[in-house]
Amino acid sequence: MKIYFKIIGVFFILFFVSCNQKSETKNTNETILTGNTTIEVDETLKPIIEDQVQIFESLYKAKINIAAKSEKEVIQSLLNNTSRIAILSRVLTKEETTFFENKKLIPKTTLFAKDAIALIANKNNKDTLIALQEVIDFVQNKKQFTIKGLVFDNPNSSTARYICEKAGIKSLPENGVFSFKTNDEVIKYVSQNNGMIGVVGVNCIFEPMPKMQDYIDKINVLEVKDINNANYFSPTQNNIAEGKYPLARDLYIINCQGYSGLGMGFASFIAGDIGQRIVLKSGLVPVTFPSRKLNIRKQISNDKK
Repeated sequence: MKIYFKIIGVFFILFFVSCNQKSETKNTNETILTGNTTIEVDETLKPIIEDQVQIFESLYKAKINIAAKSEKEVIQSLLNNTSRIAILSRVLTKEETTFFENKKLIPKTTLFAKDAIALIANKNNKDTLIALQEVIDFVQNKKQFTIKGLVFDNPNSSTARYICEKAGIKSLPENGVFSFKTNDEVIKYVSQNNGMIGVVGVNCIFEPMPKMQDYIDKINVLEVKDINNANYFSPTQNNIAEGKYPLARDLYIINCQGYSGLGMGFASFIAGDIGQRIVLKSGLVPVTFPSRKLNIRKQISNDKK
């Protein structure tokens, strides 16, 4: 009798394991154009990636979940294996790349667009010009009288890291610097507080959510003068493309999956013709400008009788 129950017990264990294996196989049944995955996205780049994912999902049997976080949190998710696909405004460092290589994973980095960091001010602030040197002096705690305070989305964000790199400092100062969680919160705060300078991703200005339009209408996007430059430039698509705007940056999709999955498929899509058209339409600068087909006729027919 004991042997009978042991056999029944072993049978149920094998059945349970078998069901779990089938379930795992189903959940990981992913190709370059089908399946389900999560992409970790720098919060400042969320609007453009939402547009890309919407079109990608409409064309293929795929479901891509967007996890919008600060840049540091995105990197941490990659290292912790929470996700293997990320959208960032920088490439992986040597140490981060080595981490994956030690796991026999070779990160594949695809450059797909160029955007910029925008400096914004309340509309009541009549001065719409700002010198990059003024921002650098402020975060270096040097005495200056033009900036009352800087507002960032997050101390761990790509915008904060970018300004720190420009200023040659490791972290932002405590005095005069305010941090929230999202770009939308920065825009709201600046629209309600005169004298503050907000630091946001330009994509959040070009493609705001409808609920943000009233706040966008109450701010000015400032023209910025680069160091040792006499001219001021706004972060327009043309100025970013021509390299005139001093706070431009490159955008990358980083795939650490290590197999032919949705990371590879989405990277090919976003860098391909359709993806680049979406980038162009969003107001950002594509890496390759989409081609235009022209139908040239030798003769114009006259339909009038």
